[in-house]
Amino acid sequence: MTQAAPSGAVRVGLLGIGTVGSGTFSVLSRNQSEITRRAGREIRITAVADLDTARARKLVGDQARVTDDGFALVRDPEIDVVIELIGGYGVARQLVMQAIEHGKHVVTANKALIAVHGNEIFAAARARGVIVAFEPAVAGGIPIIKALREGLTANRIEWIAGIINGTTNFILSEMRDKGLPFAQVLAEAQRLGYAEADPTFDIEGVDAAHKATIMSAIAFGIPVQFDKAHVEGISKLQSEDIRYAEKLGYRIKLLGITRRRPQGIELRVHPTLIPSHRLIANVEGAMNAVWVKGDAVGHTMYYGKGAGSEPTASAVVADLVDIARTMTIDPAQRVPHLAFQHDAMADLPILPMAQIESAYYLRLRVADEPGVLADITRILADGGISIDAVLQREPAEGERQTDIILLTHVTVEQRCNEAITRIEALPTVLSEVTRIRLEDFN
Repeated sequence: MTQAAPSGAVRVGLLGIGTVGSGTFSVLSRNQSEITRRAGREIRITAVADLDTARARKLVGDQARVTDDGFALVRDPEIDVVIELIGGYGVARQLVMQAIEHGKHVVTANKALIAVHGNEIFAAARARGVIVAFEPAVAGGIPIIKALREGLTANRIEWIAGIINGTTNFILSEMRDKGLPFAQVLAEAQRLGYAEADPTFDIEGVDAAHKATIMSAIAFGIPVQFDKAHVEGISKLQSEDIRYAEKLGYRIKLLGITRRRPQGIELRVHPTLIPSHRLIANVEGAMNAVWVKGDAVGHTMYYGKGAGSEPTASAVVADLVDIARTMTIDPAQRVPHLAFQHDAMADLPILPMAQIESAYYLRLRVADEPGVLADITRILADGGISIDAVLQREPAEGERQTDIILLTHVTVEQRCNEAITRIEALPTVLSEVTRIRLEDFN
């Protein structure tokens, strides 16, 4: 394995010098003295691989070699650590696996790669005796991986709930503040640079699910299992539901939730009603927050910028410093990738959504006739679902239909599914039931 001598500089190869890559280069250069004092040795980017070599040379000047061949960089015996900032599952996975094969430590901001291929990557790294660090893959500059893996190591983690996608949080904040429809706010988010030209991964919850999958694995000592996560986005959310939630004392956020249950682990991403007095309900704009409940420490919350050039670069450099401190240590003495020793990982199932427990917000468009609410509440009672609150919109003069909003107490999702099917079959119910899960976090 290629390693720098304890007294020598740690030589870093950078794959991709886009937004985060350029931020990493800038932070490392600007704070070099402070970082060296913390790491015990200099950390220096000596090579950069990027298809746009002209732009890369302009950014790094004569401080690093520039190539358009990432595979040559990961094979280079003069490189100790590879930073992967390309993204995606394809070439990035090949480069990371080759870097490991050639004895390089790896830092990656690629949450999709870790969530989908993490088990394979960690096994290869363990066999080769190298470190794969991924703090920047979850919540940008918030050191949540470090907190879960080390700071809370004495705790039996009970649950995690996170606002872990800034794009969707910005959209929901704007929809609430300005009363605008989803499509209009999305267009504004794209104009401001908060949303990509193709925002699918963000607005459909996939990005948040990648991050929730990683946190779940660390919290509960299970393999990463993105394919078993339940994923819902915000693209179908209506502005009237945000208004009704406000009237009832709630705010709607896209949450990544993972919770320990006696039967297994919940792993889900979806819009969620949260009581407006909860701290996490008041995280606005493009900010991120992760709320963790441990048995010993109780509630802890981690808040900050979840994306961006230098916030994410902060996490990249923190991982580089950790590697510089531990690269010469016996691999068996290092912090395990997923917090638990690899031979002590739990075989806990990810629960299907039908088995999860939640309270629910239900909005029904109904005919304005006597007995409609009684029919609906009877169906819920038959399913063992109790009602916590009811809001009925007063129809406008001459209008023959109205909205009924129900908040239920906690129940099993399967019961809610069955009740919704029966409710939608009523002739007085004029549209599909809008269902949003509600979490109180008591």
